[in-house]
Amino acid sequence: MSSLKSDPSSLTADTKGLAIIMASIGAANATATSTYLSSQLPTSSSAATNANNNKTKLLRQCSEKYAFAAEALRESLKDLADETYDYAYMHVSAAADYANVCRDAFKGFPAVSYPAKLGRREEGLKRICRVVLGILDLLGW
Repeated sequence: MSSLKSDPSSLTADTKGLAIIMASIGAANATATSTYLSSQLPTSSSAATNANNNKTKLLRQCSEKYAFAAEALRESLKDLADETYDYAYMHVSAAADYANVCRDAFKGFPAVSYPAKLGRREEGLKRICRVVLGILDLLGW
């Protein structure tokens, strides 16, 4: 709800408009997470432990996944404009799945812990996606 309240146009938006607002917020969220993850990459190529090398790989992979999530949400905006709600649903679902792929990648490297801040960002994006999917359900895709 706070996401919708942050956009003054939500007060007068119809159902489709609310979906557009939330998908836009989701795309911005995913882009910010991708940028954040990129900023966490080491800036020097000094000798690092294997765990640090794995963490770097995971952060890079997750940054890419969140960039894909942002792109999927931008595609959903086009789908909403075209009223192809089934495609919008598919793109929003994909965006949420990209966040899952990131978390799952960490499971393959038990020595590298999943960052708590990334977990909060993941939950935020997935919550936004659930809201958009709920709105799409109301549109009768």
